[in-house]
This record gives sequence, C-alpha cells and structure tokens, in this order.
Amino acid sequence: MSLPLAAQAPKGWQKGKGWGWIWGPNDEVGALNGILGPEYVMRALREIQAGRVYDLGVRIDHRSFKWPGHAPLVMMTFRSPDGVLRQKDPPAFAASKRRIAFHSCAMFSSDNLGTQIDSLGHIVAGDDNHWYNGFKEADYGGDFGLRKADADSIPPIIARAVLVDVAALKGVDALPANYPISPKDIEAALARQKVQIEPGDVVLIRTGTCRYWGETGADHAKLAEHDSAGITLESARWLVEQKGAVMIGSDTSGLEVGQDPAVPGVAIPVHEYLLVEQGVHIGELHNLEELARDQVWRFTYIAVTNRFKGATAGFALRPLAIR
Repeated sequence: MSLPLAAQAPKGWQKGKGWGWIWGPNDEVGALNGILGPEYVMRALREIQAGRVYDLGVRIDHRSFKWPGHAPLVMMTFRSPDGVLRQKDPPAFAASKRRIAFHSCAMFSSDNLGTQIDSLGHIVAGDDNHWYNGFKEADYGGDFGLRKADADSIPPIIARAVLVDVAALKGVDALPANYPISPKDIEAALARQKVQIEPGDVVLIRTGTCRYWGETGADHAKLAEHDSAGITLESARWLVEQKGAVMIGSDTSGLEVGQDPAVPGVAIPVHEYLLVEQGVHIGELHNLEELARDQVWRFTYIAVTNRFKGATAGFALRPLAIR
C-alpha cells in the first residue's frame, strides 16, 4: 500500500541532501519541479477552507525602499490626454468628434523591486560566473538579459505554505537589524504556532519589517532598522535539507541576515546556497502582516511572475495566500 501524499516526500528531494542539480542538464526550474504535478496542486487547493484571500504584495513607486544594489523605479506619463489632443498625435484621436484620448506610461525599473521571486540565474559564483545547473555567463549571458534560468522560467506556483512568525516569537513588532534567525528560532516559532513544515512547502519567514512599509515603502530609515534581519546559512540548510522547503521567502529585501556571524566576510551565502547550489527560489518583500494578525500559519500560496524574458527576478508581484 502506498503512503498518503502528506507522508511522501516530493520527487527529487532527499533528506540530509536537499534538492540540487538533479533534473537534467537543461533544467531551469529547480526544486519547484518537485511540486508541479497535478496531485500537489490539488493538495494545495484542498488546503483552502474559508476562501479568505491575503494580498502579499507591497505597493511601490519611485520612493520605495529597496536593496541597495538596484535602481529605483522611474515612471513617467508618456502620453496624456492633453498631449494627444494638443499634438494631434495619433491623428485618429485628433480627428475624433468626441475628443477621445488616453493615458500611457513609460517605466525604467530594476527587475528586483517590490515583492519578488529571485530567478535561479540571479546569483553567480566562481571564476566562470556560473549559476544554477552549471549555466555560465560566457554561454548564456547577453545584452538583453539571462538566456537560461531567468524569471520567465519560474512556473506558476500553487503550493502549500507555512508562515514562521519569528517576530511574534520574540515578542517584538519587528526584529532588529542584523538579527540572525537560527534553526532554533524557527523550531521554537513552529512549536508556538503548533504547525510543522512538510517536504514541498513554501516557507515564509516574518521579521516584521513590512509593518513599516506604509503606502509605498518611503520611510527608508525606519525600514533599514529591521530589513537586514534574516535567516542564517545554517537555517537555510536546515529548511532545505531537513524539512524539504521548495521555496523560502520573507518580508525583507534580502531574506538572509545582513552578515552571517558563522561565515564572516562572505557576501550573501544564503543566496548562493539556495539559488546556485540547491535550485530553491527566494521570495522577498512579501507582506506578511495580515497573515500574522489573523494567525494564519498554514495556507495555499499562489504566485505567477511577469513574463519578462531575460529578467533576473519576477518583480512587482502580487502573490496570494488563501486560507
């Protein structure tokens, strides 16, 4: 007799090892391959009991807080009713007896703004600048974005998910800057919430940072007091290798702690481990405040990325949590 799905590990995951480069030389999807089958989609949808929808996206504009390595959003009115009619361009609108015109905007934006999911090509490592699955810059870089493992390769995600509220565990509105979230913190938060992480789950870590997002994340100083709190490399390994997380996200701009005390002097070790070594996507700046307020610890997570071919992150997203 086969085990019920809840007791089965997704295809490809091995306890103590995690995921890795196991899906063939051309794979661009990574760990999410493990939950793409219809049985996992239906299991995630069966998690929905109340039909309550939570919007996990943050609103952004040119003032929004961001990780310091990325350009801000610049949005401009490209065509306006006044301009269309004054310049008589396009001609068909100028000739309209009802004075019909339109608005359109032009945007310059980083592909790492607002609520986002990092592609597996976002981070490179080594002298050959390789990323997930051994794709190299010399082979798959280019002037018009990534040509392998870009954000467009991220499939629609419909998954069971768990919120881990570390801020509530610590009894604070938001964790302080550079607070390193350890496996013990995560285990204690899960015990407090009476919930477990199962293989194939999306795991979202709450630091409380988005409590201070406001309208468009314009208070950079306040957000910076908390944004660098995050998981350590040890925690990332524990979540992937022991618990089977298929994607890990948080309410900060970088998921991981600003400086991991266990690996001093090493930049973004969690990103390298998750994206390059394990093929596990990273979610950033997910607004988890309403979920925490209602103590929704388990839910169905749904996210689809914008189809910008070559982008390094699915950005300015509006993922949903449905309980």
